[in-house]
Amino acid sequence: MTSEANAGAPPAVALASPESTAPASSGTKVAAGGDGWSGVSRPAAKDLRVKTEDVTKTRGTSFDDFFLNRELLMGIYDMGFEKPSPIQEESIPLALAGRNILARAKNGTGKTAAFVVPVLERISIQKRNIQALILVPTRELALQTSSVVKELGKHMGVQCMVSTGGTSLREDILRLYSPVHVLVATPGRILDLAEKHVADLSGCGVVILDEADKLLSYELQPICEDLLSFLPEYRQILLFSATFPVNVRDFRDKYLPDAHEINLMEELTLKGVTQFYAFVEERQKVHCLNTLFSKLQINQAIIFCNSVARVELLARKITQLGYSCFFIHARMIQSHRNRVFHDFRNGACRCLVSTDLFTRGIDIQSVNVVINFDFPRNSETYLHRIGRSGRFGHLGLAINMITYEDRFNLYRVEQELGTEIQPIPSHVDTALYT
Repeated sequence: MTSEANAGAPPAVALASPESTAPASSGTKVAAGGDGWSGVSRPAAKDLRVKTEDVTKTRGTSFDDFFLNRELLMGIYDMGFEKPSPIQEESIPLALAGRNILARAKNGTGKTAAFVVPVLERISIQKRNIQALILVPTRELALQTSSVVKELGKHMGVQCMVSTGGTSLREDILRLYSPVHVLVATPGRILDLAEKHVADLSGCGVVILDEADKLLSYELQPICEDLLSFLPEYRQILLFSATFPVNVRDFRDKYLPDAHEINLMEELTLKGVTQFYAFVEERQKVHCLNTLFSKLQINQAIIFCNSVARVELLARKITQLGYSCFFIHARMIQSHRNRVFHDFRNGACRCLVSTDLFTRGIDIQSVNVVINFDFPRNSETYLHRIGRSGRFGHLGLAINMITYEDRFNLYRVEQELGTEIQPIPSHVDTALYT
């Protein structure tokens, strides 16, 4: 039984309609003002949900203060953005000045717009060549990032292309014969195109590594370093991530020793995400999940497992319980992954069972609950998983199913992240996550 076939299964009575949730974004969402030329844009609906200090604690800067071009500001206001988040307020001026940046900020606080806005501001539409390269670790994140580029740059005529492994190489080659200003790609595919002399990066003045800790992991760092040899000697490098392990520091020392460091991680977990654990036996997990479905007011939920086999098995079990459910993992063919990602993002289904494929940068604002059906193996993975809820300062809930074997791992995650995960109460106040 495939997950795609089950989108029409009857949902739980307690699950709230996804249509009632606000649209996805990566900037503070309010109606654009009626004063000045910005009134000609058509802003997104005002988002009245509670926001935490993760995105509201700023110096009061507005996007107008960055002296961006008119067309870019129109795109910003059309998306419903008015005030930059803290990471945007810190990084945009530095990026516009051409500085190398090492930026660390929490998941879901607007990192994508923090580098897309300055990239678009510096693009010359008159030139046909690739002027900015945005590297991301997964295909899903590449699609999401490119949609932000296209939306913000829709009044500018910017041409953005996505190139990832698992898709047609021939189509990418044909597309590169047309103008491409911004290229969003996974490292392996773009290195292949560069080595074939199809993708000309000689005029690419800026490269962004989003989720830099993953891109500079043991298996991907050599590819990223090879890519830099195809770029001009004097290029701008921007690194963005929530976590910066030792390998990122080594890369910084080698390639951008003069980088300006931005660290907005006084605490690691999002302020708006409430964390609970349920102590269960392995055989009780599905029953516990069914209980959560009946008691929680879920808009959309992502449920994480530690293996592909368990993802597919759990998705089948959830469907048998009568809930609509999709699943996604790296072994699925790309067309199926794209379909699941697109349909879940558009609210066709309320539950998504996933491996850690879905922990990096994916921004679906209607997700208000994350459930770790299998507790993650390390604190870094835990941090990225629970960051799928509570996006952009909103409220969310993270629930962890803990077995006897997980108890020491739970304690270690709490210590390493400086957070406290409470036992789940018999009643969870909806004000914590809706």
